[in-house]
Formats: sequence, C-alpha cells, structure tokens
Amino acid sequence: MHLAALSLTVLACVAIIVLGTRFLLAPQRATLDFGVRPDDVRALAATKGVRDITSGVVLLVAWAAGGTTVLGWLVVAAALTPVADAVIVLARGGRRATAFGVHGVTAAGLVAAGLVLALG
Repeated sequence: MHLAALSLTVLACVAIIVLGTRFLLAPQRATLDFGVRPDDVRALAATKGVRDITSGVVLLVAWAAGGTTVLGWLVVAAALTPVADAVIVLARGGRRATAFGVHGVTAAGLVAAGLVLALG
C-alpha cells in the first residue's frame, strides 16, 4: 500500500510539472483546457493566488512535519518561483526595478535563509 501511494504521489508530481510546462509552452491551449478563457484575467489571477497560498501552506506543513532542515531545502527549491517571476517580468517588458528589486531580492532572501536552515 505504501509503495502504491508513493508511486501515485510521484506520478502526480511529474504530472503537475508537465502541466506547468504546458502553460509555459502553449498558454492559450492550456488555459482553455484548464477551463477558462485566456483573456479572463480575474480567473488567471485567482489561479495564481491559490497557488501562492498553497506554496506557503506546503512549506509550513513541511516545517511542522520535517523540521527546519527539510524546510530549508524546500525554501531553497521554492526560490525557483521568484527567479522565474523575474524572468517573466523582464521577458514581457516589465520594470527591471520590479524584476530585480522585488523578485530577485525575494529569491536571494529565500536561498540565503533556506541554506542557513538546511545547513544548520
């Protein structure tokens, strides 16, 4: 039973990575298949909001269940999000100050704090 649950979990992790990649490579089709129109900013913003909340909750659960070392490594991994956000802002013509001053600083802070926690 444990192996089956682990296998299903790993499959779900790979699937969500594939789905996320699809949103990057074919955003209009992926958004339609998700169930909303690509121009529905409110739906897309709500989707991002829920995912941001989930990211925070997952880290808190990891901390509660696994301690500060596990939390630290997950925070380092989670720094991928603000790095990607900065790249997206720059690629879409957004403000460099926001890309680096908000997203870049966030990523650097996450990596620094995560390494302190992970390495003790």
